[in-house]
Amino acid sequence: MTSFRLLLAIACSFVFQAQQLYAADPIDLGGVTEKHEMIPMRDGVRLSAYIYTPPGTGPWPVLLEQRYANANDPGTQQYFAKLAKTGGYVTVLANFRGSQKSEGDWRGYRSLGWGERKDGYDLVEWLGTQPWSTGKVGTFGSSQAGFAQNFLAVTRPPHLTAQYMIDTGLSLFHEGYRIGGTTRPERFKSLDKVARVPQQNRELLAEWFAHPTYDSYWADEDCTRFFDQMNVPCFTIGSWYDFMCVGSVDSYIGRQHRGGVNSQGKQQLLLGPWLHGRFKETNKSGELTYPENAKFAMDAHMIRWFDHYLKGIDNGVTKEPTIRYYVMGAVGEADTPGHEWRTASDWPIPMAPTAYYPHADGTLSQASSPSSDALVTWLADPLHPASIPTIAFPGAKDAREFEQQSEVRTFTSDLLTEPVEWTGKVQAELFVSSNAKDTDFFVRVSDVYPDGRSILIMDYVRRARYREGYDREVFLKPGEVTKVNFDVGWLSQVFNKGHRIRITVASTGAPFYEPNPNTGEPLTLEFPANAVVAKNNLHVNRQNASRIIAPVIVKSQKP
Repeated sequence: MTSFRLLLAIACSFVFQAQQLYAADPIDLGGVTEKHEMIPMRDGVRLSAYIYTPPGTGPWPVLLEQRYANANDPGTQQYFAKLAKTGGYVTVLANFRGSQKSEGDWRGYRSLGWGERKDGYDLVEWLGTQPWSTGKVGTFGSSQAGFAQNFLAVTRPPHLTAQYMIDTGLSLFHEGYRIGGTTRPERFKSLDKVARVPQQNRELLAEWFAHPTYDSYWADEDCTRFFDQMNVPCFTIGSWYDFMCVGSVDSYIGRQHRGGVNSQGKQQLLLGPWLHGRFKETNKSGELTYPENAKFAMDAHMIRWFDHYLKGIDNGVTKEPTIRYYVMGAVGEADTPGHEWRTASDWPIPMAPTAYYPHADGTLSQASSPSSDALVTWLADPLHPASIPTIAFPGAKDAREFEQQSEVRTFTSDLLTEPVEWTGKVQAELFVSSNAKDTDFFVRVSDVYPDGRSILIMDYVRRARYREGYDREVFLKPGEVTKVNFDVGWLSQVFNKGHRIRITVASTGAPFYEPNPNTGEPLTLEFPANAVVAKNNLHVNRQNASRIIAPVIVKSQKP
């Protein structure tokens, strides 16, 4: 595991390098005043917050972001100052309890929500009652700040008026720490650097491993249980090249249909061709450059959203389509279908679930195999895993380097004679067997260009012990065929004429997927010395017909 840990350490280092850069000279904030404040919580612990006040006398509405990452680098200072000045808001960036300069014990997100401590609630109420505040508070931000907003919404602070979430999540077990049931200890050890007391991060990790299944401990970090308590309008953005798109979609659906009276019918969702992250005014993702129309002027739109709800300006933002989604197409080809924004009244849109079957010869088709015993075999060697040398999803890039590795299997369609659109959720139904008690299976979807490039669109994983649900561990019986079903994710993609559709299946891909020891023993913070090589089989025959269920849009369903 030495080389694996080295790769992960190098990758993680880039996440924090920017946090160590501070300007030697004062930052020009364009007349905006920056103040560092330690804001008291209900138990006396104070959270670190940077407050940016625009020129003038006020009072102003307030925009809040909560996160654990560094809050005082020059780029962040300038961004918050710009929002304050151009929008006419007090903007605030607060750090989670126990992170950066915030007091208290580092507990990740566990102090933000509906428990004994309600740090998000207390922040909003403090901000809403300051003399420079109008009493209307909005929240915004992506990823960790998206999660924080869902936690906050459940607590219903009286001064919370509207929200704006980007690439968000709802459940830390499902969408954060235990994606597909996998563990990522090396990745989360890197959060030592955000904890004010680094040892508290290791104690938190040990706590996670003491709860291997979804139980009451993890339910305390699952916002899906409380959609009925969420009661504010929210604009939510999701990105096709991001596994957390599921969190954005589920947040919209839950709030729009199960939220409180001020939530239902007051949500909007936008889905675009981007990677994970807060900046969407770009048409570049990975190795692809989309047309200019792929850019979304997010900051300007966000100000319009808050102008309506926090300032009462009738600017038409609520009359815009409930759903906007970008249909991706082939890049660099003339007259290709796709590359357009479409609208809908709700999500998901109607589609035709269509099965694609992998075959033992590496092909992919809509016909299942007539064979009675065909299967595809590979090894899952945790000490010599296949390589995906990144900790960020390598979407919108050529995946052939991974696909050509010895323990990776690909299944590719014939050349398409006409364009095929997939818009919706992709699902995997795998019939598998192994000589190990536990192992991982992940599925990737790629668009294969005529020049051979295999552009990765999406992937997802399932640890076999959780195939019957995350609330239990059911281990494999060596040699016995079993079904492993899981959602691969959301997309909207037109596979162009002359392209091919490719499905990739494997069990290792480090450091992106930290390896499964394959022993079936309790999962541990430190990688065990007794890890074993698993021989895994994908069954592709008429009795056990593994397949991918794709959301195909037929002509009659297109807007």
